[in-house]
Amino acid sequence: MPANPFDKLPPVPSFTVTSTDVKDGEPLAPPQYSARTGIPTAADASPQLSWTGFPEATKSFVVTMYDADAPVPAGFWHWALADIPAAVTELATGTGAPGGQGLPAGAFHVPNDARLAFYAGAMPPPGTGRHRYFIAVNALDVPSVKDLGVTDDSTPAVLYFSILQHTIARALITPWGGEG
Repeated sequence: MPANPFDKLPPVPSFTVTSTDVKDGEPLAPPQYSARTGIPTAADASPQLSWTGFPEATKSFVVTMYDADAPVPAGFWHWALADIPAAVTELATGTGAPGGQGLPAGAFHVPNDARLAFYAGAMPPPGTGRHRYFIAVNALDVPSVKDLGVTDDSTPAVLYFSILQHTIARALITPWGGEG
């Protein structure tokens, strides 16, 4: 398995992200957090997330989920949620649903690698082994990524490139899916 892809980014302080739905280093289960395609019980439901210990200077958050072990050279972005206000420190299960009704005020989805503007659940192709899903919460020193040129039709790669110099801390939780 390749190294942690976030190790390639400029170092920043860390803070804590937890979830009642997924655990760091444990399987991404139950199947509701998986993609609907091919799994009848799957729901494309984003997991609950909470975070603490971020810098006081935080003005907004970006939350993403990235499969570093997808069988393509660039990995696969499953979720990118931007402009979460600094006062918001929790996302309920299912916040990443299509339509954005459950999003915090002002937040928006950047389309994932399937070009869907919502959380697309995990679905490692058979025979590709265990996949790590890096769920990141980035604390930013700007209130809106739109001020950096990110729009609701940008890509997750453009989002990360834009926030590179504005991320003041990051929290990670990394469940896994696929064949163990």
